[in-house]
Amino acid sequence: MSESTSPLPVTACLFDAYGTLFDVAAAARHLSDEIGPAWEDLASVWRTCQIEYTWLRSLMDRYADFRTVTAEALDHAGATLGLALSPDLRERLMDLYMTLDPYPEVPDVLAALRGHGIATAILSNGSPDMLHAASDSAGLTGLLDDILSVDTVKVYKPAAAAYMLGCTRFGTDPSRLVFVSSNGWDVAGAACFGYRTVWVNRRNAPSERLPGCPIAELDSLDGLPDLVSDPARV
Repeated sequence: MSESTSPLPVTACLFDAYGTLFDVAAAARHLSDEIGPAWEDLASVWRTCQIEYTWLRSLMDRYADFRTVTAEALDHAGATLGLALSPDLRERLMDLYMTLDPYPEVPDVLAALRGHGIATAILSNGSPDMLHAASDSAGLTGLLDDILSVDTVKVYKPAAAAYMLGCTRFGTDPSRLVFVSSNGWDVAGAACFGYRTVWVNRRNAPSERLPGCPIAELDSLDGLPDLVSDPARV
C-alpha cells in the first residue's frame, strides 16, 4: 500500500459496554442458586428482550432510559419462562446489573491502548448511572477517557445520532475511530456510519446478514491493541 493511500492513525477506540466489556450473564449467574437451573435461560432471554426493546422504542419514538428498559425486559423474561421472581430477587438482579463483572482481559487491553497513545471510551446504550457504576466497580474508570451514553440523544444504537457521539467527543471523522462491539448488529450499524469496526465474537456466532462489515474479527479483546496500533492493519 502506498503512503498516499495508507489509512490515518487511529485517534480513539470506542467500546460497546454490555457483552463487550461487561459480562451480561453475570447478574443471573451470581444469583443462580436462588433462580435455579433456569438462570442461564433467564440471562439469555433477558438480554435478547433488552436489545429488542431498545430497537422497538427507537422505532416507536418512545425513548426510555436503559435502566427502565432493562427492568421491563427482566419482567418480560421472567414471565416468558414462567419464573416467579420475588420483588427482592428482582431488585437484587437489577442491582447486580449495575456492577457487572468485566471480562478478564479488559483492564490490560485498555491500558495497552492508552500506552500506544490511543484514547479509549465507552459508547453505549446504557444509562450514564449504569455505565459509571459498572466502570467504577470494575476499576476501569481511570482507564477510560470518557463514557458516552445515548441518553444524550435519546435514541438507541444503531441510529446514526448515537454513533455520532464519538465523532463529536473526539472532534474527528469516523474513519479515525475504531468501534468495538461483541454484537454483530452493532458492528454493522457502526460500519455503515463510517467507523472502522472490530467484532469481538465471543460466542463464535455466525456473521449477520446485514450491510457493514468489520475490519477484523477477534474472539476476545486480547489482540486489539496490536491490531489498532498498526495503521496498515486497520
